[in-house]
Amino acid sequence: MKIFIDSGGCSGFQYNFEIVNENEIDLTRDYIFLKNNIKVIIDDITLGMLNKCTVDYKIEMIRSSFEIIANPNAELGCSCGTSFSPKNMD
Repeated sequence: MKIFIDSGGCSGFQYNFEIVNENEIDLTRDYIFLKNNIKVIIDDITLGMLNKCTVDYKIEMIRSSFEIIANPNAELGCSCGTSFSPKNMD
């Protein structure tokens, strides 16, 4: 699974999750983390915006999904939890 940030959403940037094949990983700019047999790929730009965040897998009656539940780099977040505004990172 790859996690990446795009501009958009109601707070300025939105979290995205995508299933990728091994040949889609760019070893020159992607970081690979492995925990509990789950491989998470994050590019170098996204890593700075998600450093020390918490990723969780949420199961609801109508769907199941990965989500960012705690991002210390976010100043503001939307109520649905899919977008954020980053802190000033001077």
